[in-house]
Amino acid sequence: MSEEKLPKRSENFSEWYNQVILRAEMADYSPVRGCMVVRPYGWALWENIQKALDTRFKATGHVNAAFPLFIPMSFLEKEKEHVEGFSPELAVVTHGGGQQLEEPLVVRPTSETIIGHMYAKWIKSYRDLPVLINQWANVVRWEMRTRLFLRTLEFYWQEGHTAHATHEEAEEETLKILDLYTDFAVNDAAIPVLPGQKTDKEKFAGALRSYTIEAMMGDTRALQSGTSHNLGQNFAKAFDIRYLDQTNQLQYCWTTSWGVSTRLIGAIIMTHGDDQGLLLPPKLAPIQVVIVPIYRNDEQRALVMPVVEKLRQQLSAFRVELDDRTEVTPGFKFNDWELRGVPLRLEVGTKDVEKGSVMAARRDIPGKEGKTILPMENIAESVSDLLNTIQKALLERARNFRDANIHNSNDYSGLQEVVQNGWAFSWWCGSRECEDKIQEETKATIRCVPIEQPGGEGNCVCCGKPAKKKAYFAKAY
Repeated sequence: MSEEKLPKRSENFSEWYNQVILRAEMADYSPVRGCMVVRPYGWALWENIQKALDTRFKATGHVNAAFPLFIPMSFLEKEKEHVEGFSPELAVVTHGGGQQLEEPLVVRPTSETIIGHMYAKWIKSYRDLPVLINQWANVVRWEMRTRLFLRTLEFYWQEGHTAHATHEEAEEETLKILDLYTDFAVNDAAIPVLPGQKTDKEKFAGALRSYTIEAMMGDTRALQSGTSHNLGQNFAKAFDIRYLDQTNQLQYCWTTSWGVSTRLIGAIIMTHGDDQGLLLPPKLAPIQVVIVPIYRNDEQRALVMPVVEKLRQQLSAFRVELDDRTEVTPGFKFNDWELRGVPLRLEVGTKDVEKGSVMAARRDIPGKEGKTILPMENIAESVSDLLNTIQKALLERARNFRDANIHNSNDYSGLQEVVQNGWAFSWWCGSRECEDKIQEETKATIRCVPIEQPGGEGNCVCCGKPAKKKAYFAKAY
């Protein structure tokens, strides 16, 4: 690992982001342009994200399955909006086993079509509903401009696909998942996302309505961090997903789809990281606590290490790493673990052994201010309390930053100024013309129309006509 300093976030946020990922060994570039190799440390974070979400999915009645990577081209062509939305991003297989295929196969960009085909086979009666299935998978979208974790040709995600008897049930499911994603983002990732509805321009291709959780990154840009779509009956009609209702009449199902991806890792890095590197929320951090023994000779080592081993056993309920490397200095180790974003460091030297205590250093508070002496007695409880404190502090810091960079802009010149380095929260008349004009002239898009509205009415920030809803406008990744 290089000891060269990271670029400062304030001077070159983009390069800081790339360097943090590479130096903290989260991911690396693949020999295939636009693809990434997720390294063990990055994958461990993804596994913790998976676990936190999967537990929530199962608690709400969803089950996991797996569907094929290859989708017949004809499937995508059945839903007109869907194929138009995805056609520029498709990777298409035309040959297999040395032979030209009778029908080209698309490498999965998302699975609505193939899952719709299967649901048409499986669903016959109202008794079969609802169907609540999720899959953890990789997908391919042929992006032109790529960035590690945020936008790569191949990425990892979960995609839920459900089928219901009524529009009301499908809408309830869509919003339930939006709430679930919000709960995860806020309480596990410590990212204070804003849930809302996408505009018709920004909604998922083929959806009736799309909902999103939007997060503000450390450079004030927005990142769409999860989406939940009410697909109406569009895919049900395209794939003939029908059921016999209680009066023995054939009805089309109402379907939903929803997903979050490894983009969440990028969100965590850009929300919490600082000039020293990563800063990971304790609930998701691959390593929550690192123990660094400090000694100068074999005699001191013999004194310190039994205490360190006992300490590690007492903290077995946490994800703990013992750094007993002898070829590097304690200072190097401190910098290394700060770069990797480990929330809590415990230092144990001969004086600590004598006093029956350890020195605890919080990653979120640099220098002496973040250091506390913890007695060895009840150490697990003390560590648990500190990790909870760090988790809450990260959320509060991110929320304060977000709120300080969202401005109520009531006129167009104000909006134009705000979106250069922040978000505008403004009245919008709902017209595509105003949405297009703002994007063309400011490069800012409507991130979402929030679920919670201030109430009342105002004048559209663009055209001045009466408006009933406010929207968030921002530049985005």
